[in-house]
Amino acid sequence: MLALVGCSNSDSDTESKPSTTPTAVSPSPSSTADAENTAVLTAYTSSWDAQTKAYSKASSTGTDLKKTTTLRALFDIEHDLTVMRKAGQVTTGKPVINPKAVKVTHGKIPKATLTDCVDTTHWTLINKASKKPVPLPTTRLIKYVSTATLEKWGKTWMVTKLTAQEQAC
Repeated sequence: MLALVGCSNSDSDTESKPSTTPTAVSPSPSSTADAENTAVLTAYTSSWDAQTKAYSKASSTGTDLKKTTTLRALFDIEHDLTVMRKAGQVTTGKPVINPKAVKVTHGKIPKATLTDCVDTTHWTLINKASKKPVPLPTTRLIKYVSTATLEKWGKTWMVTKLTAQEQAC
C-alpha cells in the first residue's frame, strides 16, 4: 500500500470553514485568498478522511473518495485497495496530517498545491483475519513530507495527485 509502505499518508478530522455570513462589502483580496486556501484545505482533508475510511476496509465502497479525489490519485488509491484486498489486509487507527503552504494559481482550471507532514505512527496495516500487524520495512518513513495537487472543478476542489516524498518531517 503506497500510503503505509511508501512513505505514508494522513488524515485530520477538524477543519475550519469559511464564514457564510453575507456582507455588503466586497471581500478584500486577502480574505478571498484565505477563503480559497480554506476551501483547498477542506477538500484535501475530506479526501484524507475518505482514504482512511477506504483503507480501513480495503474498499472505496461507501466512502466519498470519488467526490474528493480524482485522476491519478484515485487510480493509485484504488490500486492500493486491490492489493490490500488480495492480501487480506486493512488498516486500523488514523494518520495525522498537518497541511501547510497552500499555493493557488488561477487559470482556465484553477490549481492548488500544498505541502503536508503526514504522520502514520498510529495508522497500522493489519491482517484482517488475525488482527495482527503486517510487518513493514523498518526503513520506511513514519512521518514524511507529502505534496498534493488539486484542481477546481466548477465550485469543487478535487485532489488530483498525491506524492509521498522520501523526506522525513
